[in-house]
Amino acid sequence: MSTEHHHATSVSLPPESAIAKAYASMNLADAYSIELPTGASTNPELLARFIFAHQAPWVSRLMAVRDAIVAGFGLKTAKHLASLDAQSGAGRLGIFKLYSTSPTEVVLGEDDKHLDFRLSILCSGQSSPGAKRRLTLSTVVHCHNRLGRLYIFLIAPFHRLVVQSNLRSAARVGWPSATEA
Repeated sequence: MSTEHHHATSVSLPPESAIAKAYASMNLADAYSIELPTGASTNPELLARFIFAHQAPWVSRLMAVRDAIVAGFGLKTAKHLASLDAQSGAGRLGIFKLYSTSPTEVVLGEDDKHLDFRLSILCSGQSSPGAKRRLTLSTVVHCHNRLGRLYIFLIAPFHRLVVQSNLRSAARVGWPSATEA
């Protein structure tokens, strides 16, 4: 298998993404793209579930540290958000609220008192024969106040590492096949 299938590349926020214009002002906007191998699913919701189910163990430990810190500020923790998923199941994908789905994109996110964010899992290239099929995971953040701006300043480097790690981990495990969609 090509190493390209395991390499997450920083790219511009895709203009066709539903989150490209989600906020009038953005305090963070980034996107990472990875090639999907031939035969892999291009169902964005299935791929999102797969990515979050195959995170490296250090990501969970980092989230536990984050939760311990932010709980003191009255912010939503992953544990709290996971309990919402367990209670309702509908309209959530793990800790994230599901905002929209289309044949090529799923938009997830959460709103809190310090900031709002949206994640996009966008699949491209499947409509062009012979084109490389890519998955792009994009994030946009809008901060409401100083706490939000401080939070995103501190968390942004970790966020970027987590996104890249999540894409590489999913690629190493092996993307779900198109027949699983």
